[in-house]
Amino acid sequence: MTDLTFRAATADDIPALIELVTSAYRGDASRVGWTTEADILDGERIDAESILVQLQRPRSVILVAERDGRMQACCHIADEDGHGYFGMFAVSPAAQGGGIGKRVMQEAEHHVAEQWQLPAMQMTVIDCRDELIAFYERRGYARTGIKKPFPYGDERFGIPRRDDLRFEVLEKPLDARA
Repeated sequence: MTDLTFRAATADDIPALIELVTSAYRGDASRVGWTTEADILDGERIDAESILVQLQRPRSVILVAERDGRMQACCHIADEDGHGYFGMFAVSPAAQGGGIGKRVMQEAEHHVAEQWQLPAMQMTVIDCRDELIAFYERRGYARTGIKKPFPYGDERFGIPRRDDLRFEVLEKPLDARA
């Protein structure tokens, strides 16, 4: 796995980021991997405008993991209210299960702890995604019990296929020496 390289995304990466994130979460292509949301959400997962906003925001980075010059994974990290935020996490369905996701998370946590000196990382996960939450728990994240409503009616988050969706906040303390 030493051939995986990391860099910050640029505006030129927007089409590839949309393709990667969509392939990991939406439609039949996402069913190849285990991160699919195809049974609970339809519609877009991400759009060019929202990516551009994150790229232009201070203390906000979209990390890209590449192998042989090809995008394999990405995530968005940002400084939000004194803690790191981890989102837009996607690994190509064909590459899932090979440790790339773990490496991306480590790189993101290292950046937030070392570059921004933030004490913790938070994320929001749809609370019915038990397998995904378990993946994060194995990496040191804990359920906080904080629930946030799903933004029904805002198609930027997808078109829900069920009416019981909500987000749960997960958190992990970070060690700057990690």
